[in-house]
Amino acid sequence: MHTVIVYESLYGNTREIAEAIAEGVHDADPGASVDCLPVAEADADVTRSADLLVVGGPTHMRGMSSGLSRRMAAVAEGHKEGHEEAAAEARETVQGPGLRAWFHDLPTTGAATYAAAFDTRVDMPRAGGAADGIAHRLSRHHYDVVAEPEGFIVEDTDGPLRAGELDRARAWGARLV
Repeated sequence: MHTVIVYESLYGNTREIAEAIAEGVHDADPGASVDCLPVAEADADVTRSADLLVVGGPTHMRGMSSGLSRRMAAVAEGHKEGHEEAAAEARETVQGPGLRAWFHDLPTTGAATYAAAFDTRVDMPRAGGAADGIAHRLSRHHYDVVAEPEGFIVEDTDGPLRAGELDRARAWGARLV
């Protein structure tokens, strides 16, 4: 089985969740081939080879990020003292395509190609989530979404992840297999 995990991450939280999901897939199926890639590195050839495509991103303004929301987040992070590493990751992410643009180039798949969607989000009323929009776009590209979209909680808009979320992501990844 070949699993491809594609993620967009501005502060590193979504990347950490994606890596934990990859660990969970590998724990459940040690023989599985697992690629965990930032959205800028996930071309059509990589996604075409997947038996399971897992896609995730941060929640911005109650949904998937946009070019504007990514630029705003990168600028905000750059003004925070002690956040140099997260600011560097945010600047790098803003330079590449976001998930919205990536979906425009995602080829439609044939039958029996499975997918799942996740996001990172804050735990606040009406905060929304990106995972539903990601799952909807996967379905429009004819992927069979095999799990309910999953949200993983960050404590503040730029993190850190809530305690236990990496373990929960590993368990979710294992259940996908």
